[in-house]
Amino acid sequence: MISSWMRRRAARHAGKKREQDENSGMELTIPNDFRCPISLDLMKDPVTLSTGTTFDRESIETWIEAGNHCCPITKQALTTLEPIPNHVIRKMIQDWCVDNQSYGIERIPTPRIPVSSLDVSEMLSKVMAAKQVEDGEGCRVLVAKMKALAKESERNRRCIVRNGTASVLSATFEAFAKASFGDEIIQVLEEILSALTLMFPLDGDAKSHLGSTASLHCMVWLLKCGDLSVRRNAVLALKEVLSSDHQQKVECLAQIEGAMEALVKLIKEPICPTTTKASLMAIYYMVSSSSLANRKAMARFVEMGLVSLLLEILVDSERSISEKALGVLDGLCSCEEGRENAYLHALTMPVLVKKILRVSDLATEFSVSILWKLSKIEKREEEEGVDVLVEALQVGAFQKLLLLLQVGCGERTKEKATELLKLLNQLHRDRTGGLRLRCTEARLGPQFLFRCTFDSPN
Repeated sequence: MISSWMRRRAARHAGKKREQDENSGMELTIPNDFRCPISLDLMKDPVTLSTGTTFDRESIETWIEAGNHCCPITKQALTTLEPIPNHVIRKMIQDWCVDNQSYGIERIPTPRIPVSSLDVSEMLSKVMAAKQVEDGEGCRVLVAKMKALAKESERNRRCIVRNGTASVLSATFEAFAKASFGDEIIQVLEEILSALTLMFPLDGDAKSHLGSTASLHCMVWLLKCGDLSVRRNAVLALKEVLSSDHQQKVECLAQIEGAMEALVKLIKEPICPTTTKASLMAIYYMVSSSSLANRKAMARFVEMGLVSLLLEILVDSERSISEKALGVLDGLCSCEEGRENAYLHALTMPVLVKKILRVSDLATEFSVSILWKLSKIEKREEEEGVDVLVEALQVGAFQKLLLLLQVGCGERTKEKATELLKLLNQLHRDRTGGLRLRCTEARLGPQFLFRCTFDSPN
């Protein structure tokens, strides 16, 4: 009995295979009503405009987001930019797909209805109401819902961002940051930061709320005490806040206890490359100014061993991290403590020379700038200066700088490279039979050609 059943099943499979083989040679025509007028492909999510024409959602939303406010077929002005799902056409397309499965057509899934501007406005109104009565749990649930919708599709994320969600959530974060800390408050703060990371870059209003003293204190606390994902979100938010008009916020952040230590810890004990880059950028903003507060921050970072840590990272790191680490090191070398630490480290010269013309133009600029800054302190102590110049010469700095000038670089970098070559020239003459370096410029069309040659002193 079992064997007869197996024979019948095998016969059915054989019949289906023959049918598919017969159909494979036939061309299937998609009904015109099921094609999108824009893409001419089978519609997966048919929607109808106010003019009555039906399109695939992705195609017509791309058309509208390009700034077109008329129907691409009828050219009539749209009374609303929100397309309406056409469930009738969608069901007909699904039935057609099922009927033609033998041709290899798969049934299109029922699409989820995307979030609308009205939906977002209603949720934001509820968030603001929850903020007014300090309903942390209610606010957390709403924020989690918006975050889930933003993750569902890029279309949803753009709609949520476009309706001012980042500003409202940042204001809510600031309000709860001023409240007494408790488990409920901490959870809503963590949820808001997690949602905000999906909405970068933030607008000025959102950055203003996140850059307030209360918000910064809260983010530093989360950076120190949160789990891995919370710390990641906190450092990403800090980097975003400091990215524009950051001087006042940088000074405020530098005064918060434990802030600098937490940032350095993320580099020393990395969570992921994203957090490492964000932490390096936040530190870069803190050391890239010559203000008194920033100089104190530089000295504190040097005390924490950041110079040595950066040099170790630079030995073998990818381009983006190398650029950011060199930027931070360049900032630290603006202070005496930073230069001294870099001068004493055995990796400094080999790493910096290696990065010239090896990683990127930006990395080259930072490397030359650091070498130039180190050369400034050595003039005060001639004996030490000779040691550093000898080391630079030994690891190939002279040849690299010559090549840099011949290849071309920015004006400021060229000036620093030329000055470094002059400092190295005295030692180089001893190794080239008394030849002196002569640098000249010649105009070649709209560009300058930089030439370096050696002349006999006689």
